[in-house]
Amino acid sequence: MLQDILWFIPGHGDTRYLGTQHSRRNTSHDYLSTVAKTIDSLGFTGALLPTGQGCEDSWVLAASMIPLTKRMKFLIAFRPGSLSPTLAARMAASFDRFSDGRLLLNIITGGDPVELAGDGMFLSHDERYEVTDEFLAVWRALYTGEEVTFEGKHIQIKGGKLAFPPAQLPYPPLFFGGSSPAAIEVAGKHVDLYLTLGETPQDTADKFEKVRTAAAKHGRSMRFGVRLHIICRETEAEAWAAADDLLKFATEDVIAANQKKLAQFDSIGQSRMLGLHGGDRNALEVSPNLWSGIGLVNKGVGTALVGSPEIIAERLMEYVDLGADTFILSGYPHLEEAYRVAEMVFPLLPDWQNKVGVNNRVFNPAATPVSWQ
Repeated sequence: MLQDILWFIPGHGDTRYLGTQHSRRNTSHDYLSTVAKTIDSLGFTGALLPTGQGCEDSWVLAASMIPLTKRMKFLIAFRPGSLSPTLAARMAASFDRFSDGRLLLNIITGGDPVELAGDGMFLSHDERYEVTDEFLAVWRALYTGEEVTFEGKHIQIKGGKLAFPPAQLPYPPLFFGGSSPAAIEVAGKHVDLYLTLGETPQDTADKFEKVRTAAAKHGRSMRFGVRLHIICRETEAEAWAAADDLLKFATEDVIAANQKKLAQFDSIGQSRMLGLHGGDRNALEVSPNLWSGIGLVNKGVGTALVGSPEIIAERLMEYVDLGADTFILSGYPHLEEAYRVAEMVFPLLPDWQNKVGVNNRVFNPAATPVSWQ
């Protein structure tokens, strides 16, 4: 059953066209807070705030938006290797209390080795997942309220304590993604919601089953989510035209340069995104209405659902049928596409309008007679 739909706050900037500076919206607090307040009013559960060298700091940005919003949750992305588990636990507990329980956490382990080196991280792919495993073991122990001493390969803690509890007990929910065996083992052992980038339904089903098996091995169950872009228009033809327009200024040289950079990543999830299109802009629909064009120039999620509101809703529910109860969606520009999704897709998702209730300010003239007298 569908439980949560989150949007995205573009802490790295926004645009109408990928792979170019044309029509780029650079980050400003005015713009990003406008996106956040829009998310808050339209009925989205919350929003993901990304992390990385090219992004505004996710913790600082989210904290600045607590007093500007009323109900949305903040899914803050961060890397375990960049913070000690005790410091991160204190930050999270404070944020969760001060926001009245509106914190979610997205644990990031994979990525670009070049960017990681710039932050002082020189561990191999599997070693980074060892760090994440140890980090989350300490993290979860701290939230029992007991003093924690831990001697791991990468993390050593002596007498760690958490003085103040979070609003959400035992701790704010942990989101996590990763496609490698090491990642799936960490997910099964520690996290609350496993998040996959948007892949074909069959590949998604296969991955979910592997994670279920890993969780069961540790006596745990798992929630599932899917991270996707959305390109929604009144008709399918208009949506595909909008997808093409998104790459209007992405020349072959721009695509080749970005593909070369993305090939350096040691992330299995990123390599799966690249494998969907192979750098060929002539073979981008990899499953009905699942378009891999964004992955030609962008890292991370490279796929979008493209179509009319009815088609988008149908495709989303296919993932729900596979076990996903959460979506983290986005679209370019993020302000305008948020309105399109809320206005056109939300009313077509079973039970979603009832769930968001009066917080969804979408105006439906057919269902809401209005008198201007």
